[in-house]
Amino acid sequence: MKPSKLLQRLLSGAVTNVDFADAVNLLLALDFEEVRVVGSHHTYARAGIVEQINIQSRNGQAKPYQLRQFIALVRRYHLPVEEGM
Repeated sequence: MKPSKLLQRLLSGAVTNVDFADAVNLLLALDFEEVRVVGSHHTYARAGIVEQINIQSRNGQAKPYQLRQFIALVRRYHLPVEEGM
């Protein structure tokens, strides 16, 4: 799924049944970088943002509560929602 389409889906509140790989691609498209992996925890950070994002795969899907935390961060920092992502 294209990152821009996934972001719109998440912003509308649909955070279930999101492929983990698609969630990672969205983070990378928004200039997040993977800073560490400890077990199943993948941690991402972005320059200019103090908070880090942690996501985990459960049966190939991203955990919904972590996606809600990510969307809250997108809104808090007014991250760009670009069509060209």
